[in-house]
Amino acid sequence: MHRVGRKTWGDIAIDAVIYLSLIFLVVVTLYPFLNTLAVSFNDAMDSSRGGITLWPRKFTLYNYQTLLTRSQIYHATLVSAARTILSTVLGTFCTAMAAYIISRREFVFRRLVSFIYVLTMYIDGGLVPTYFLMRSLGLVNSFWVYVVPGLVSAFNLIVIRTYIAGLSDSYVESARIDGAGEFTIFLRIILPLCKPVLATIALFIAVDNWNAWFDTFLYNSANARLSTLQYELMKVLQSANTMSGSLLQALSRAAAGTTNTVTPRAIRATMTIIVSVPIVAVYPFLQRYFVHGLTLGGIKE
Repeated sequence: MHRVGRKTWGDIAIDAVIYLSLIFLVVVTLYPFLNTLAVSFNDAMDSSRGGITLWPRKFTLYNYQTLLTRSQIYHATLVSAARTILSTVLGTFCTAMAAYIISRREFVFRRLVSFIYVLTMYIDGGLVPTYFLMRSLGLVNSFWVYVVPGLVSAFNLIVIRTYIAGLSDSYVESARIDGAGEFTIFLRIILPLCKPVLATIALFIAVDNWNAWFDTFLYNSANARLSTLQYELMKVLQSANTMSGSLLQALSRAAAGTTNTVTPRAIRATMTIIVSVPIVAVYPFLQRYFVHGLTLGGIKE
């Protein structure tokens, strides 16, 4: 007579396969990041030899000193943080408001407006017309060029609208009976109920703005006070590519006694770690909302 709960050899084999598969997935997922971290803390010339895996072979902080000692980096970080916070708050709020409007059945033009928004996902005005539009609006050489163009995103709009459409109409009807207006209903009922999907969209917007650099290059490259962290790091990488020239030149400098040098690979690894830290730090607090909101807010029609 078998004991209750006793595992057979077949159960043990299945468990072993599952755990080994999970361990393999964890290693495959984390290895690129851990390797990049190791390269960022390793001597640049030593990294050029290859063979760096999960631990730096010649530990150094020179790669980080090269980036973080630049005078413009700290101001650019503040600009990036400001644009990320403002864009996330305003973009999430405006997108949610637009999604609420087109989710109402009583809004006659909701299908037409939805179609126009979806159309913008497939048809783009082009780089040059967009630049002239920004210039005509007075947004060139302005901080608001980082915020205004992304106030409402078509993809985010569809996700939030789908989530709102899945909510019970009894909440809105009860509020209307009590005399609440549409903005009050949106602010005090819809927004709290949409917390999971709003956290998901907020994370999307924040990551997109934190990693953006091309809009700085296009609209604000002439104004150093509006430069962002990503743009400054891109300039450092370009400078490293120019100064390094080739691996042979870097090796000759190292042989001549200039041991502290950087390579494009070391700069890229260090840049990746620097810009990833804020995202990695914030994500655990939004993880449960992110998964829940992304699942329930899937696109459907």
